[in-house]
Amino acid sequence: MRMDILKSAFLVLHLIRIWFRGIFLFNMVTDRHTTCFRRGFNKATVITSLILFVIGPHFDCPVLAVEPTGYFPVTGPCNLEFPKDHGAHPGYRTEWWYYTGNLRSDTGDLYGFQLTFFRRQISPPGAAKAWPNPPSAWRTQQIYLAHAAVSDVAGKRHLQAELVSREALTMAGVLHRPPETVVYLKSWSARIGPEAQVLKVDTDEFSYELTLKPAKPPVLHGRAGYSQKGSSSERASCYYSYTRHEVEGRLTIAGKTVAVSGQGWMDHEFSTALLEPGIEGWDWFSLQLSDRTEIMLFLLRKDDGGVSSVSGGTFVDPEGKTRTIGKDEFAVTILDTWKSPYSKAVYPARWRLRIFPFSLDLTIFPNLADQEMQTFESTGVTYWEGSVSIRGTRDANPIKGLGYVELTGYAESFDIPM
Repeated sequence: MRMDILKSAFLVLHLIRIWFRGIFLFNMVTDRHTTCFRRGFNKATVITSLILFVIGPHFDCPVLAVEPTGYFPVTGPCNLEFPKDHGAHPGYRTEWWYYTGNLRSDTGDLYGFQLTFFRRQISPPGAAKAWPNPPSAWRTQQIYLAHAAVSDVAGKRHLQAELVSREALTMAGVLHRPPETVVYLKSWSARIGPEAQVLKVDTDEFSYELTLKPAKPPVLHGRAGYSQKGSSSERASCYYSYTRHEVEGRLTIAGKTVAVSGQGWMDHEFSTALLEPGIEGWDWFSLQLSDRTEIMLFLLRKDDGGVSSVSGGTFVDPEGKTRTIGKDEFAVTILDTWKSPYSKAVYPARWRLRIFPFSLDLTIFPNLADQEMQTFESTGVTYWEGSVSIRGTRDANPIKGLGYVELTGYAESFDIPM
């Protein structure tokens, strides 16, 4: 009996220690998916605190008011090489592998899909030198998180799921065995091979297994993969994409499995720096047009209502040749909005996009209004990420397409003091 009381007392003390030591939430703050900790109290606070507590005493909490130090900066040429750079880049603070696409069943029903793996380094590379030798098998400098979603357009439903785990005991990580790389978190995985990439997701509400075959070589954004996101050279990321995959596979929703095929998109990006002060979020577009061209475009929104001067993108022609799009070469006009019944955030819900050098005039609209992501059990961020359709003209000729749009900072402004 006394032993039970002592065990209960120790448990309470541990929980108190967890609470006061780790009241932080993951929040996305750089490029599109870089995570940092944000103060807050909810279910994700407890989960994140538990993770940080078990990691051990040498974890450095990256308080938002302080620039990250001791990590590798992105300051110049990225010198990306494949297949090596499909793998992880420890030492850089944040990294993600991101997949989206639009698929149709044999009956013509439209589905959007998303899968994103995040790697977050929670202490600088040199911190491991202070660990006991040998360190605990539970100890790690890396946290992995993942978001997955399916937009069932005909069924008017958006399903989502999330995972989080440490890189320890084979629960999560990246296996790089050239020419193949496997990114995994529990049962979810992305297998990146020389001929195809295979995605596997299994949740209580949906699952899918998709094979993505690249139709074009990887696209290096910015200056040969060096994508600047601020006024100083270190506010940047290494960023490449596969802008068009031919996709085939199986999708299961509520126990019903359908064969699907369509087009996919893959991003891989890593960085260390935070966004500049005054940036409250971003709008990001990945568009695949019927003439076999693609567009990546991002707008970094300022809290004064303006747009950062480094906003821009990449145009990819049918052969895979690229051209950078500068801030003054395009215009985005919001034509409609949608208010979330859950977060009460008001998101743009229809856009006019003009890209002047290519005589493109496009209208972009969601295939489903409610594609809001609420990730309270992993990153703690509410954002909109969804399938869109495109109609418009190029050189006055009709053009159409499908794509994905990501909208952050509408449910809550990013807390990014410098």
